[in-house]
Amino acid sequence: MAYRKLGRNSSQRKALLRDLTSDLIINERITTTVTRAKEVSSIADKMVTLGKRGDLHARRQAAQFVRNELATVAETEDEIVVQSVLQKLFDDLGPRFAERNGGYTRVLKTEPRRGDGAPMAILEFVEKANTSSEDAK
Repeated sequence: MAYRKLGRNSSQRKALLRDLTSDLIINERITTTVTRAKEVSSIADKMVTLGKRGDLHARRQAAQFVRNELATVAETEDEIVVQSVLQKLFDDLGPRFAERNGGYTRVLKTEPRRGDGAPMAILEFVEKANTSSEDAK
């Protein structure tokens, strides 16, 4: 089997992955179990790839998956700027990783969860494009 079942039926699993992916896009860092983090990591990488493409078809594909939630609300001098998850994906994350060819997320293992001892991890986007090869030249 090519995916993890996460102890849920298909509709619950899809809802969980949609929520975690949307939360990762909003906060750019989440704490969850290791198995969930590994599964969400592959989905988030696919969403960033869609964000890099940026065309209408990619927006519609991403809109089918991510939640329609508010990502940020910023106040300028004259107006209030509201940004949804989809807008953040295409306006912020896509251009940020334009020079990077995959590997947009990292999973950092942390201490086990208190209570049941489940292995926990921090899932986050990498900071910026990999420029170490350009610096070496």
